[in-house]
Amino acid sequence: MIRPTPAIVAQSAVRRLPRAALILLCMAYVLPGYFGRAPWKNADITAFGYMAELAGIGFGNAEAWLNPKVMGMAPEVDALLPYWLGAWAMKLAPMWMAPDFAARLPFGLMLVLVLVATWYGIYHLARSPGAQPVAFAFGGEAQPADYARAMADGGLLGLIGCLGLAQLSHETTPALAQLCFTALTFYGLSAVNASMALPLAAFGAGLAGLTLSGGPSLAALLGTAGATYALIEHDGTGIQAVKHRWRVAGLALLTAAAAILAWVLDLWQWRITPPAAGWREWRSLGRLFLWFTWPLWPLLLWTLWRWRGQLIDLRRNRHLALPLIFLLAAVGTTLLTPASDRSLLLALPALATLAAFALPTLERSVSALIDWFTLLFFSGCAIIIWVIWVSMQTGLPKQPAANVAKLAPGFEPSLSGLAFALALLGTLAWIWLVKWRVGRHRSAIWKSMVLPAGGATLCWLLLMTLWLPVLDYARSYAPMVQRVLVLTGKPECVQAHGLSRGQIAALQFHGQLTVHPATSKAKCTWLVVDAADAATMGQSVDPEQWEYRARVRRPTDRTETFLLYRRISSP
Repeated sequence: MIRPTPAIVAQSAVRRLPRAALILLCMAYVLPGYFGRAPWKNADITAFGYMAELAGIGFGNAEAWLNPKVMGMAPEVDALLPYWLGAWAMKLAPMWMAPDFAARLPFGLMLVLVLVATWYGIYHLARSPGAQPVAFAFGGEAQPADYARAMADGGLLGLIGCLGLAQLSHETTPALAQLCFTALTFYGLSAVNASMALPLAAFGAGLAGLTLSGGPSLAALLGTAGATYALIEHDGTGIQAVKHRWRVAGLALLTAAAAILAWVLDLWQWRITPPAAGWREWRSLGRLFLWFTWPLWPLLLWTLWRWRGQLIDLRRNRHLALPLIFLLAAVGTTLLTPASDRSLLLALPALATLAAFALPTLERSVSALIDWFTLLFFSGCAIIIWVIWVSMQTGLPKQPAANVAKLAPGFEPSLSGLAFALALLGTLAWIWLVKWRVGRHRSAIWKSMVLPAGGATLCWLLLMTLWLPVLDYARSYAPMVQRVLVLTGKPECVQAHGLSRGQIAALQFHGQLTVHPATSKAKCTWLVVDAADAATMGQSVDPEQWEYRARVRRPTDRTETFLLYRRISSP
C-alpha cells in the first residue's frame, strides 16, 4: 500500500503550543535591538540618513520625496517606501522621542508582520489536501485544523531560530521592508484558496510594497509565478471553477498593477552581477548559505527527500510548490545581486515553511540530535556572553576584558540594572525551557524547533542587553563624530570630500552638523576628508586654502579615518 503522504501524525502529536508562551517568545525576539542604541554602520545609518533628510522636507515637495538624496547622492538601494515610513514616523513622533527610535517603530511593526504572515501562510498550506497526514484505519489521526496549527507553530519557531534573521531584521533598512512584503505576498498566495478578500489584499499590498522597497523585478516574478501556478493548479467544475477564475484574474490584475506602478515611478533598475567564476567566491556563498539559514537547511533537505514522491506532481501539492517558487526566486536574487545576505533574507519565510513539513516525518534519533546540538551550541554561546560581560565589569577573568579593550579602545564599561535583570530573566527562562523540553511534550511535532528558537532568542537578548554598550560603541559612528566635535567645536557647517553616505548621515545626526560637498566656493571653516580619498582632494578644493589639523580614526576600524582641515584663507 502506497501512503498518500509521508506524514503519519496522531492527534496527540498536534497538542497546542501555549499562545502566551509563543507571544512572549516573539516579544523577547522582536523588542531587543530596537531600544537603547544608535544607528549602526553601514546600511542602518545610511537608510536613517535618507529618512532624516525627508523628515526635514515638507510634504509638498514631491520631487524630493520621489528622489530622496543625502548631499546630492541617491540611495544605493532604489527604494522609496522604507524611507517614507521612517520619515513619516519621525514627523509624527512626539518631541520627547529620539528621531532614530521613532524611525525604528514602523520597522518593528514590519518584523511582527513577517512573523504573523509566515505563521498564517504555513497554516493555510498545511490545510491543503496534499499536505494532510495519513488517515488511520480506526481513527485517531490529527485533525486538519490542529495539524495545521502545530505545523505553523513549528515553522514560526524555525524562522525565529534562523541565525541570519536576527541582526538584519532589527535594522531600519529596505531589506526588512522587502522581507515584510515578501512574507505578505507569500501569505496571500497561500491563503487565496480559503478566501479571497484578505489574501488578495495582502497579495496586492505585498507586491506594491516590494515594488516600492527596491524589488520591482522580484515583485513581477513572484506575482507572475503565483498567478500562473494558481491558473494551472485547479481542475474543479461548477461554482468552484468560477471562484477559481476570479482568483486568478485578481492575482493577474494585481501583478499588472504592481508592474505599472514600477513603470510610472521609473523604478525598474537592473543590477545583475553574477558571482565570479572563482572557487573563493562560490565558497563564500556556500558558507553564507550554511550559517545564514541554519537550522532550516538540513530540515529543507529532509523535506525534499521524504516528500520526493509529491514533488513529481506539484500541481496538486501547493504546500511544496509555493514555498519552492519563493525559495528559488530568493536564491536566484542572492546569486545575481551584490548584497547576497540581504537578498537571502527573503528566502527565510519559504524556507521555514518547507522545514516545517520535515517535522512530522523526523525520526526520533534525528530530533534528539537537533536538540542536543542546539542545547550545547546556544548554552555555550550564552556562557561566553556572560563570562565576557563579567570580565568587563569586574576584570576577572583578565583575558576577556583585555581582548575587549584591544578590540574597542577607549570603551568604558557601564552597568545597567534593567539590562542585567532582563538578561538574567532570559537565562532563567532558557534553563526552564531546557528542563521543560526534556520532561514534557515529547510527542508534539513542533518540539524539535523549541530549543533552536529559544536559544536564538536568548543569545540575541543577551547581546542586546549585556553587550549592547560595547556593540553600540563598536558599530556606531558616535565615538568618531564626538572626537570630530572635540577638535572642531560646533561649526556652522563642514565640507566633506570622499565621505560615504553613512559617514555623512553620522555627521548630520550625531554631530548635528550641516554638511556640504567640498567645493572651491563653499565658505565652511572645516573640511572633513576620508583618508582613502585624500589624494583626490585637489579635485574639489584648492589645497592652498586649507591647513591639516588632525587625523580621527574610528576606534574599532583601522581602515576608516577622517582627515580634518581648517580654512586658512577666504575662497
